Amino acid sequence: MSQYDLVVRGGTIIDGSGADGFEGDVAIAKGRVVEVGKIAGSGAEEIDAKGKLVTPGFVDIHTHYDGQATWDNRLAPSSIHGVTTAVFGNCGIGFAPVKTEDHDRLISLMEGVEDIPHPVLKEGLKWNWESFGDFLNALEAIPHDIDFAAQLPHGALRVYVMGERGAKQEAATDQDIFRMAALAREAMRDGALGFSTSRTLNHKTADGHNTPSYGAAERELVGIAMGLKQAGLGVLQVVTDFPGGEAEFNILRRMVEASGRPLSVSLAQSPLAPGLYKDVLGWLKQANEDGLQMKAQVAGRPVGLLLGLHLTLNPFIAHPAYKEIADKPFEERLAALRDPWFRAKLLADKPHADHPFVKSVLRGFGSMFELGDPPNYEPLPSEAIAAKAAAKGISPEEYALDVITAGDGSGALYLTFLNYANGSLDPSFEMMNDPNAVFGLSDGGAHVGTICDGSFPTSNLIHWTRDRTRGPKMKLEHVIAKQTRETALTVGLADRGLLKAGYKGDLNVIDYANLRLHAPTIQYDLPSGGRRLMQYADGYDATVVNGQVTYRGGQPTGALPGKLVRGARDAA
Repeated sequence: MSQYDLVVRGGTIIDGSGADGFEGDVAIAKGRVVEVGKIAGSGAEEIDAKGKLVTPGFVDIHTHYDGQATWDNRLAPSSIHGVTTAVFGNCGIGFAPVKTEDHDRLISLMEGVEDIPHPVLKEGLKWNWESFGDFLNALEAIPHDIDFAAQLPHGALRVYVMGERGAKQEAATDQDIFRMAALAREAMRDGALGFSTSRTLNHKTADGHNTPSYGAAERELVGIAMGLKQAGLGVLQVVTDFPGGEAEFNILRRMVEASGRPLSVSLAQSPLAPGLYKDVLGWLKQANEDGLQMKAQVAGRPVGLLLGLHLTLNPFIAHPAYKEIADKPFEERLAALRDPWFRAKLLADKPHADHPFVKSVLRGFGSMFELGDPPNYEPLPSEAIAAKAAAKGISPEEYALDVITAGDGSGALYLTFLNYANGSLDPSFEMMNDPNAVFGLSDGGAHVGTICDGSFPTSNLIHWTRDRTRGPKMKLEHVIAKQTRETALTVGLADRGLLKAGYKGDLNVIDYANLRLHAPTIQYDLPSGGRRLMQYADGYDATVVNGQVTYRGGQPTGALPGKLVRGARDAA
């Protein structure tokens, strides 16, 4: 008789604590790590990890699988990048609680903020829920490849309580706030991991309006946070542009002071205020010294938009000439863009758009790059489209058009939207190494036609611990800890992210020397034949969830041991 369900033998164990790696074995039984070290007993299944890394499963605390988890057993791309626990319901966006008459309103909100097309959500969502507890029950009934937890989104909560007034960002009354707090308390007790809200102008509904939670008053935010205090459960998650600087941060601070609940806030370097992130790190330092649990969620590469003819955006979408062909089938559009007459007409054209994003960002050829395969996420300024065009003696528009119409027309441009104002990832390095910051912001499951950052855990390992040439690297053990134990603790999941007896039996076996990230590709496998970006990697020999091998050599084994995690979990 085998003593264990699984034994991983002879690997270099990076246990998630930040301590130096060591050679040894890991034994798992009944979904839990039971022994780490030199193991004499046998396993019903054994993995030879000699020469490979053995790490805890990655814990990604910023994803948007709210819809995908209701129709798909596999939470990819996260699950193919070593993630074994994903947290969704971030940014105040989600699908519960909801009344029947508000289904389309929440679809429009998710479509606008997270770039998941209306037809995909319309066909994929079954809407067999109303309350947040109902939503969790619906999720729990579906087997998945990884564990997941859900947060109560402010946008859905506000619309549920206030209806049209909530959608139009009208001020909440005392009665509204009391009701939202009561529902937040109920959701935490039903198993929500936390509450999330959005306070950024970057988030819009599909018809261009601000999100329901944008501009919510401090008394509303503190009132809802008090619902979590009454439950004695839950974390707070916020995305904001920090308008007003420290005054905005102090609203978040007062949410924590009043409720006693931990809070994390998304943080990236904005080209509009490139030094603001330093101020935020300073405010976080002071808050933690004052005994408040506040963290920044940060990214290890630029938040980058992918532009191309197959994708949601391209540099010419606001040109009147392009609008003439925008609705034509892809092959017809590609043929038109290669036609010398139409090409000349397009390049002589100017974008017509009132939207400041289109005006500023899609003209940002100094921050736009060819992505390449493997992708280069820290390109030199001299590699920008503007610089390459100047060297060739042509306009940036012409160079960009050449890239996206070359070959089969699947070429993509990479627009470094955040974390790259200085043309390097030094700001990311500073944020990633801050003691009050953890890794996040992958947005797995969202932005299916513009962003493919679910691969953050893989690129963090490749770029920051092995391949970076433009500045200092990071210690491998530090990066592993930042996306396992530290992320888990940030959201109260203290039972995972560590390879130690008693902890969750989630791990990765990684061929570190051959770990490689491929360029994103397009797949048409969403409901209604919807399109999404997908990014694959080489080097994941095995991923284990709850003691079962879910992926081997990057391919699914068929095992679906993932479970809904209802609320916080104590340490082993």
